[in-house]
Amino acid sequence: MNGGDGADGGQTTRPGGSWWSRPATPRPASPGARTPSRPTPAAVPGAEADAIPGPAVRPEPAADDAIPAPAVRPEPAADDAIPGPPVRPEPAADAIPAPAMSGAPAEAPLHEPDPYDTPPYGDPGPWAPAPQVRHPAAPAGSWQDAPAAYGPFADAPPHGTAAPGPGLAPCPPGGRPAADPWSAAAQGGAAWQRLDPWAAPGDDPYGADGYTDAHAAYPERSRRRGGLVAALVFALVTGVVGGGVGAYLAQRGALGPTTLPQEARSEAGRAPDSVAGIAASTLPGVVTLHVRGADEAGTGTGFVLDRRGHILTNNHVVALAGGGGEISVTFSSGRTARAKVVGKDGGYDLAVVQVTGVSGLAPLPLGNSDNVRVGDPVVAIGAPFDLSNTVTSGIISAKDRPITAGGDDGTGSDVSYVDALQTDAPINPGNSGGPLVDAHARVIGINSAIRAAGSGTTDDGGQAGSIGLGFAIPVNQAKRVAEELIDTGRATHPVIGVTLDTGYPGDGARVAAKAADGGPAVTAGGPADRAGIRAGDVITAVDGDPVHSGEELIVRIRAHRPGDRLTLTVRRGGTGRTAALTLGSAGGT
Repeated sequence: MNGGDGADGGQTTRPGGSWWSRPATPRPASPGARTPSRPTPAAVPGAEADAIPGPAVRPEPAADDAIPAPAVRPEPAADDAIPGPPVRPEPAADAIPAPAMSGAPAEAPLHEPDPYDTPPYGDPGPWAPAPQVRHPAAPAGSWQDAPAAYGPFADAPPHGTAAPGPGLAPCPPGGRPAADPWSAAAQGGAAWQRLDPWAAPGDDPYGADGYTDAHAAYPERSRRRGGLVAALVFALVTGVVGGGVGAYLAQRGALGPTTLPQEARSEAGRAPDSVAGIAASTLPGVVTLHVRGADEAGTGTGFVLDRRGHILTNNHVVALAGGGGEISVTFSSGRTARAKVVGKDGGYDLAVVQVTGVSGLAPLPLGNSDNVRVGDPVVAIGAPFDLSNTVTSGIISAKDRPITAGGDDGTGSDVSYVDALQTDAPINPGNSGGPLVDAHARVIGINSAIRAAGSGTTDDGGQAGSIGLGFAIPVNQAKRVAEELIDTGRATHPVIGVTLDTGYPGDGARVAAKAADGGPAVTAGGPADRAGIRAGDVITAVDGDPVHSGEELIVRIRAHRPGDRLTLTVRRGGTGRTAALTLGSAGGT
């Protein structure tokens, strides 16, 4: 920090801050110029007699190895003085005589005159660079004799190590100079303390020996570290021992009976369209049928149609009872009742049984299978392998899937033709006759058949389970048949009045050359005869839907009621045409 003609602004040098004047390389003296001598700091005008003495002035070195002297801080006035850091006492006037400056190169002013006489500038003067910061920890011998080494970033000598001065040799590595011009003795016995320009006012970071007191804290820090380590070790050992003791006591019940956390019992219901909600509303109307015949017994499923006790199921479920078998119905509540067959039809694989003397029946609502779309969620309920009230879920995988089932008696009278709904909801033996319901708990189909891997039986003769291919009779067809069975005990079948060639290998359904009894293949006066269909014609579509075989044609026709009007696409001799007809009726089996 440098002074000027005016009073010092009271500012302090800060690390990394801008200096008030910068060091500059001395300019060569002009010819004939007189070498000025270094001015000594003048007393601050207006200062009191007991003002704090300023820092000592470092002796001027010889010209050939001159060391820039530190700037002299001007003393502030007493009435507005700002306390600063402790200042080293001024040595006696005769402590170190200033060397003569004869022969030294002239120093040009570093600043031009300030016309406004603004501090710190004013009249030009030989402003010196700021002194370097000295640190007591620098190793001995790190100072160099060159003037450049005394810049702001030069290493400071250790405390007590002589710095090279005028007429002194550089400090050799590992060696110590004989004299220290900065020592108290060299300053006339004045008490000297190094000034730290970054220290707070009144702080003395160095002790009397020139070293900081930080080294005195090292033993205390070591003691604190040792105490921390001991505390951590103690906590670790205590935790391990405590955990072991606790585990030992817990294993032997010393801490009392074990009580595990559990959710409280809740009577909260489920959404009506969830699987749980659908099952809750559907199960009361589902029953399990146990059928016993003369030689064998079986299990199936059914559901309540009305409060009169009518229950719909599959024909192949009750067929085991024959003429003198027994049928037992078990409701979801556990009640059981005897049942009798009201009517059955092998062609549709549907049957209706009835229970009497049972109150509190819960009929299931019927949906509309024409509204079903592929991908709709469905729930299947039944008694697979005699596991009553089993609920499975899935989706509608396909519609109008033509399938045939039965035919075990060898006569073909028990073969059923179904234009089925396909689902991936698991259906297994025992699910037959159970309801397939939609997301609103409405019946849209009757579970009737599955596609099993291989022969449909296991190696030990048991029945194979579901592989995700289940088929249900559409409820629209089942409703018509059930109504007829309840009313008459028999169901009617829609017919077109032709005999089909079941061995035809081509695409479509071909009309046979003659009937099985040797009569004409086209029934005289029947629907096909009136529409102009002849023996040998190939029917390729029904109402625009392709037909690929004779069984598929029967399925498409059975999906309608007697009296419905259909349009058939017929191919004869390579020429195609359409034929419109009205379905006839035939008695069921």
